[in-house]
Amino acid sequence: MIYIDLPDTEARDAAFYLAMEEHVARTTGPGDCFFTWQVGPSAIFGRNQVAEAEIDLEYCRSRGIATFRRKSGGGCVYADRGNVMLSYITGGEAVGFTYNKYVQLVLFALRRMGIEATASGRNDIVAGGGKVSGTAFYRLPGRSIVHGTLLYDTNTENMARALTPPADKLQAKGVKSVGQRIALLKDMTTLPLAGLRAALRRELCSESRTLTPADVAKIELAAEEYRSPEFIFGKNPPCSMVRSRRMEGVGSVEARLQLRGGRISSVSFAGDFLPGDVPMERLEQALGGASLTHGSLSQALRGGEAGAIRGMDAAMLTSLLTEQT
Repeated sequence: MIYIDLPDTEARDAAFYLAMEEHVARTTGPGDCFFTWQVGPSAIFGRNQVAEAEIDLEYCRSRGIATFRRKSGGGCVYADRGNVMLSYITGGEAVGFTYNKYVQLVLFALRRMGIEATASGRNDIVAGGGKVSGTAFYRLPGRSIVHGTLLYDTNTENMARALTPPADKLQAKGVKSVGQRIALLKDMTTLPLAGLRAALRRELCSESRTLTPADVAKIELAAEEYRSPEFIFGKNPPCSMVRSRRMEGVGSVEARLQLRGGRISSVSFAGDFLPGDVPMERLEQALGGASLTHGSLSQALRGGEAGAIRGMDAAMLTSLLTEQT
């Protein structure tokens, strides 16, 4: 695997590194690529989430915690200089296979450092009795990007107060607060944070490539999309009806429906769910014109469109939209 280096050590924000992932995915060959990064205090939420429902924006502003949206699904994460962020770029587009490949790589590296870590749930890595890493995924043509957190010595007060997940999400996990769910790698290894980053590179990568100043300039230009208020806060379209539920193996799903004449004229989905193997646009288009009845929705979803949400099937989605249990 190729480790991607920057030509300098300048401190950058999450928007830059998210854009860097895209740049690497679009400009490198078929081989796997990997890099790690760190940022100042930041709350980074998934592409399908509504910022106001996931983040205490006033607290973030008062403490200088930057807010960003990424293009992958999943839930909101907090990052600071006590975190290591991981980025993995690979070929292919199969969600389940790519997730498993990435998680096994991270587990291999952690165990080589003497940290007994295991995979848990949809997208977590746990060690020392708590979560140390969460992951998210999205696709570009012919390439897949998986990225995640790796908690070393983060500011847990900022994390607990900046992130405001719905109460049912915490209850489903049997905990009372965000802070109770995590563990810190500093308590499981004698390696300093810089040593842990170096060990990840050493264990996972056999060669390196350094980006050029021209690459950096292109990444900075692309990062402006991630910094725009429209991209960060624009995931809140008007709607006439909301259907929401937390589903085992799927996560929280909120369907925002515009109805006309008793039929769906438009629909969008929010939540911490992960993307499936079907494009979301295909699901949204399939539901257009359907009425909120079991028969109409089942017919609209007969082509497997519910697979746009990982772990979802037509029966589960129909149940959500018709509010049946």
